[in-house]
Amino acid sequence: MVQVRRRTLLASGGGAFVAKGYGQSLPKGRWTNILYLHSHDSGRALEPYDSAVSTPEIAYLAREGVTFRQAFSAAPVCSPSRAALLTGQSPHCSGMMGLAHRGFRLNDPRQLLFRDLQKFGYQAVLTGMQHVAADPDTLGYDRNLAYRDESGKWRAEASVVAPIAERFLDSRPRQPFFLDVGFFETHREYPDPTPADLERVQSVPRPLPDTPEIRHDFAAFGASARQLDAGVGRVLRALSRNGYDRNTLVIFVTDHGIAFPGMKCNLTDDGIGTALIMRGPGLAVGHQSDVMVSQIDVFPTVYDYLGIPRPSWLAGQSFLPVLQGSQVEIRDAVYAEMTYHASYEPMRAVRTQRWKYIRRFGSRRQPVLPNCDDSPSKSVWVGAGWPDHRLPEEALYDLTFDPAETGNLCHDPQYGDVLREMRKRLRRWMQETQDPLLKGPVTAPVGAVVNPPDGQSPSEPTVPA
Repeated sequence: MVQVRRRTLLASGGGAFVAKGYGQSLPKGRWTNILYLHSHDSGRALEPYDSAVSTPEIAYLAREGVTFRQAFSAAPVCSPSRAALLTGQSPHCSGMMGLAHRGFRLNDPRQLLFRDLQKFGYQAVLTGMQHVAADPDTLGYDRNLAYRDESGKWRAEASVVAPIAERFLDSRPRQPFFLDVGFFETHREYPDPTPADLERVQSVPRPLPDTPEIRHDFAAFGASARQLDAGVGRVLRALSRNGYDRNTLVIFVTDHGIAFPGMKCNLTDDGIGTALIMRGPGLAVGHQSDVMVSQIDVFPTVYDYLGIPRPSWLAGQSFLPVLQGSQVEIRDAVYAEMTYHASYEPMRAVRTQRWKYIRRFGSRRQPVLPNCDDSPSKSVWVGAGWPDHRLPEEALYDLTFDPAETGNLCHDPQYGDVLREMRKRLRRWMQETQDPLLKGPVTAPVGAVVNPPDGQSPSEPTVPA
């Protein structure tokens, strides 16, 4: 039986909190803060999803809340995935189809979750990385507490971000807050692994071979995950000691798969599978859900939880009943896309509980190596001939018998009906959302830079897109 814990929510003056200058208010008794914790390139390679990677603080949060085991990114790329969660739309609808620091940008920053919450009296506070704008000050936070070093670089390591978030919470803010705590971990480069990190690695993530180089690389990921976990723990303890755990919705999420070959920047589950853990007053406790959800569903869920009318641009579906312990499915498919990362590589995908269909657009059929971060694991694949691999235009996978997505069924006549149905689903979604890819190659915004797709590394010189 699912345990549901209910608490009395704190309210300003015991009633509604009125937003200055807007004339709007939160429903009486529903002043609930939001703590948005997010990490970089972590996928589901964290405890409690992966016991080979020790993150006890995150695992403790899972025991206190709801863990989604079938949560999926709208894109396996940093800025598009985060923009999708914060706008409740697919990346091609929000405009964020590439990396913010390479010149891609949102159509309308006012559609961000925290910007809309400001209408209801919320204070939006940034303490770490955000990755949906090259300059966070253009996004409309009320306070940007993130640290910039002497060279002008924004620093978002957990050792920097967690103390900033702690100081904000220790200041005992009296206004409802949306606290954005973004950690750089587990982005490369990783710290050196300890002997304990190495001992924990009994296997390596699919689809990689179990070699000494890759085992060491994954152990180094584990060392970075420990740093992330320590930062999460410090923030959660500050929340608790100041009494805000009684009236705060905590959202912990990862943006997409880990930065290993065949994961980040890919539309298989290893690329779009994410961690999602939520804890808050009135929500189920210690609940693990297998209900399939998308990142774009978070925004409408938060508004349903707060009792706030949803804005018109939202494309996601609320999973509030799941947070309260239900296992009822809210959607029959999730969709994901890849357009730009370091290089242009247009792909779209639709996933149901059983089937995955991926379509590559354009004529290129070789791996785009700049879209894979440099690493010892990448070197293993490149040395074995990865650049010469031939990629299919279409792929169909049966996730029941082939969860690793290695057996393409597109050319098997036995699955012809399934293939046609999945094609229709994908095209219908692209049409309904006015995906620009339907009209041909997607042009990048003026000023954006990319790597040529025939290159080897994202660190090579860029060119105008």
